[in-house]
Amino acid sequence: QVQLVESGGGLVQPGGSLRLSCAGSGTIFRGYVMGWFRQAPGKEREFVAGIKWTGTTTDYAESVKDRFTISIDNAKNTVYLQMNSLNSEDTAVYYCTTTVGARIYKNGAAYSYWGQGTQVTVAS
Repeated sequence: QVQLVESGGGLVQPGGSLRLSCAGSGTIFRGYVMGWFRQAPGKEREFVAGIKWTGTTTDYAESVKDRFTISIDNAKNTVYLQMNSLNSEDTAVYYCTTTVGARIYKNGAAYSYWGQGTQVTVAS
């Protein structure tokens, strides 16, 4: 069983930055892929970024490319999402997720474990 706990959300002004963290516990090993998804009110859940447990491969949604960076600290079982140049379109609940896999999946249905989510609000 895997547990994921997100933190780091909050209120930030447009143009600001936040770093989300996702601490994993349980059996997480090299065969896993980690992802961040988000869901805004009235919208479908969407893929934001993903990374292989080894940290060798990452992928991003076009809307966040060049603004967000996903990284992993294997020793701490923690995945990070550094978010820069935030705008109102980034307002959403952000979820951390993981599953066993050979590649990064952009479909949330492919993931087995989810955190409880952390709210990110971008507003002045």
